[in-house]
Amino acid sequence: MKIYKVGGSVRDKLLGIDAKDQDFVVVGATVEEMLKQGFKPVGKEFPVFLHPQTHEEYALARTEKKVSLGYQGFTFFCEPEVTLEQDLYRRDLTINAIAETDNGNIIDPYGGEQDLNNRILRHVSIAFSEDPVRVLRVARFAARYHHLGFTIADETIELMTAMVTSGEVDALVMERVWNEISRALTEPNPQIFFEVLKQCGALNVLLPEVNALFGVPQSEQWHPEIDTGIHTLMVLKQARKLANNLSSDEQITICYAALVHDLGKALTPKAEWPSHKKHEFRGVKLVENLSQRLKVSKLQKELALVVTEYHLYLHRIDEIKASTMVKFFNSVDAFRRPERFQQFLLACEADSRGRLGYEDIEPIQIKHCQHYLQAAQAVNVQDVIVQGFKGAAVKEELDRQRIHSVKVLCNQLRE
Repeated sequence: MKIYKVGGSVRDKLLGIDAKDQDFVVVGATVEEMLKQGFKPVGKEFPVFLHPQTHEEYALARTEKKVSLGYQGFTFFCEPEVTLEQDLYRRDLTINAIAETDNGNIIDPYGGEQDLNNRILRHVSIAFSEDPVRVLRVARFAARYHHLGFTIADETIELMTAMVTSGEVDALVMERVWNEISRALTEPNPQIFFEVLKQCGALNVLLPEVNALFGVPQSEQWHPEIDTGIHTLMVLKQARKLANNLSSDEQITICYAALVHDLGKALTPKAEWPSHKKHEFRGVKLVENLSQRLKVSKLQKELALVVTEYHLYLHRIDEIKASTMVKFFNSVDAFRRPERFQQFLLACEADSRGRLGYEDIEPIQIKHCQHYLQAAQAVNVQDVIVQGFKGAAVKEELDRQRIHSVKVLCNQLRE
């Protein structure tokens, strides 16, 4: 039995990055031998075990054979005679097909270390084309390492494009797609993930609603970048940047809202271009359907819908009446769910910054909106009840006093 460290921990060590998890491959062992040594089996499709003390993953060296479409269409061969080189050969990228011995020696049969030095993402072998998830994984690695100068090898892009053309990507289940998308949204440059998918044709297959935004023009007065698809990716980049100090769950929620907030612009009749009146309302159904198809969480869907329908209220906050403003606060549940409203504001700020030349300009509307909300919050429902109002009259009077409070502030800010 020989044990090697493999995968991400070896790759990141060579890049000088701290690796979160360590994975190991075991050569020359059987399932029975692993169990005798106290390893606990966890793999469903092939033998993977948890170390009895460290709980790190140890997988038996294996080869695989494609038997049907999709990422599950494989049979696996895990026997003691499978070599380390055979196991590494089935991996996706050369930079992930590097192993390390227990004394630190590097085993690199497919040139992964050279590709690391050259900042190239390259597939190991033609076996790459048998697993459509790898199209998403390469896009995600491109998003992760973009800031280090990594690019995808031409031959790998060509292979990914061929996989899309052959229909292999069509076999992906949406849960697996969302798993990769959600992970990509936490990478340093998530917009690169979608750029890669568009380049190889997978974006139109998996997210046709997003793909449809490219080529749709906007008014150059407000959007110097003009193209709606380009704007969307610029917004996504800004959203990830603004959410950098938040939890990964919050990053996913905010970045997903940024990704889908303008879907309605793809439905604008061409005769109305570059104007997009009522695109926010057209986009609601698209976001609902996409969220259902991807099976995103309830919180992710809710914020995406709120940002889609109401982002223009934020951008025009200094133009609307106090009564409209209070109605807006009620509609987005700002009084009862202040944390989600802060996420809404962040997504809207990303929308403002996600324009050519506006990346470093903080929109004053964000601060004004926060002040307007504070003015409305200053009116307490308990105070209204103490004043003698009951039943439905409480809500009516509460709104009236909040409108008055906001109106006073509006007059001060707009003078």
